[in-house]
Amino acid sequence: MTLSNIYGILFNGEPLVVKQEEMTDVADCYEFLKGFVDEKVIYGINTGFGPMAQWRVDDKHLKALQYNIIRSHATGVGAPLSDVEVRSAMIARVGTFLQARSGINPEVIYLLQELVNKEIYPFVPEHGSVGASGDLVQLAHIALCLIGEGKVHYKGEWRQTAEVFKECRLKPMDIYVREGLSVTNGTSVMTGISIVNQYYAENLLRYAVIAGAWINEIAASFDDYMSVEENICRRQPGQQVIALWLRDVSNGSACLKKREHELYDPARNHEKYFEHKVQAYYSLRCIPQIYGPIYDTLKNASDVLQNEVNSACDNPIVDYTTKNIYHGGNFHGDYISLEADKVKIAMVRLAMTAERQLNYLFHDRINGILPPFLNLGVLGLNYGMQACQFTATSTTAECQTLAMPNYVHSIPNNNDNQDIVSMGTNSALLCKRVIDNAYQVMSILFIALAQATDCLELAEKVSLKIREQYCAIREICPKFVEDTPFYDKIAQTEKYLRTNIIRYLQS
Repeated sequence: MTLSNIYGILFNGEPLVVKQEEMTDVADCYEFLKGFVDEKVIYGINTGFGPMAQWRVDDKHLKALQYNIIRSHATGVGAPLSDVEVRSAMIARVGTFLQARSGINPEVIYLLQELVNKEIYPFVPEHGSVGASGDLVQLAHIALCLIGEGKVHYKGEWRQTAEVFKECRLKPMDIYVREGLSVTNGTSVMTGISIVNQYYAENLLRYAVIAGAWINEIAASFDDYMSVEENICRRQPGQQVIALWLRDVSNGSACLKKREHELYDPARNHEKYFEHKVQAYYSLRCIPQIYGPIYDTLKNASDVLQNEVNSACDNPIVDYTTKNIYHGGNFHGDYISLEADKVKIAMVRLAMTAERQLNYLFHDRINGILPPFLNLGVLGLNYGMQACQFTATSTTAECQTLAMPNYVHSIPNNNDNQDIVSMGTNSALLCKRVIDNAYQVMSILFIALAQATDCLELAEKVSLKIREQYCAIREICPKFVEDTPFYDKIAQTEKYLRTNIIRYLQS
């Protein structure tokens, strides 16, 4: 599975297709496990789970053992995960099972495929996972659905799973050897949430670069901040990609200045004091240096997610090729937890930069070219976007509070069997919260950029790609003179940024 394929299933309505040749390997692994288990002690097949593994389970209770881990671990609390997050988690679980190292019956994969393609979403609460034996609690809620119990979200309603299965002619999962443990054990929920986060974070970075190019046009900045020569001599790949994107977005602009024309020409540079800033503020001219590390962080996170969704992440590993079973800790969520924290911190930085760019646009004594708060009405009587800054600042402040890495918050539990844990699902959910906040700040910035463009009458001078964004925002939020409520416009702009994916900026 590639992330691109998964995005198509999640956001474009493409079906989840399982290749038959992959299912042959799954069947071979299952048949090997069935024949291997006799007269052997194998964790989670004829022993208890976790610290209970020291107790052997009688053969007559082995099927009940698998049902018990599902039912006993469905203990999550809080709001349910969104449909797209649960969909992503189920796809990630299919990716794990297709590695043919879990020993499950192939019907489990086919049932998960049906749930994804029929848009049947198990009830999966936000809270419960410590991310060590993977997402035991959240995956148990998915498993509860697979055995026909619990509730699901189907066609916009919460209904009993058994009722929906009957309506859709689906047969619940049977227990053969270790299906209960295999479905509940692994990193698929934190991975699924992180895949959704990745999609939105990558798109938001592209919009941040567009906003950065746009504000530099408004400020009539010198264009060398994004030049090849400036950026190539710093050997950081992300910086060079961001500079390339800035040049792409700014192509054709009639607003940017050439330093060689303005300051290097002896015939034109006799002033003792330069009204136009020789160098722009950092939040304008350092965009390649600020967003470059964010690009690199997202690139690495993408690689980790790509690897994880194509990994066997449960325990034990059933290797039919070597005819053996291996016990270890592939369910541990550190890879995902650490990347989620890194992406979260990167998105906080993006929100902080957007907030500072807003401050530049709103602060007339800093920009020197725009009315206070982009107010085109009567100063004192009207207030422009003054209160929008309160929202952006408070939202950014919450992001900064949430920036503390969750990866380092291990708390031993499970009778100290799980003595160091990843908290990966918490990390992914906190990252989601920061990304949502950053979209809100960016939405306010885009409205402000459009208003600033009208304040200076630049709509016909900005680059074509900036003009496209200007026109799109003006469809949502027309130029304003009189005071107006903004909450609806901000929400509509956020929806626009989330659903209109930028595809022309490529590395």
